[in-house]
Amino acid sequence: MSDENDPAQADRRMLEALVCPLTEAALTYDAERRELVSRAARLAFPIRDGIPIMLISEARALD
Repeated sequence: MSDENDPAQADRRMLEALVCPLTEAALTYDAERRELVSRAARLAFPIRDGIPIMLISEARALD
């Protein structure tokens, strides 16, 4: 049985395809904070209502 039509799998593939808009580096998903983290840019991009907000102005600076 294929997981191809599983929404969770589709979401994971979509998140894995995104890159940091500033550095174009890979992002990691922080499930607890519901953010995509760019370690290269030291920014965390929020995910609101299931939609990644990939605007630098909306990102949270990492300590």
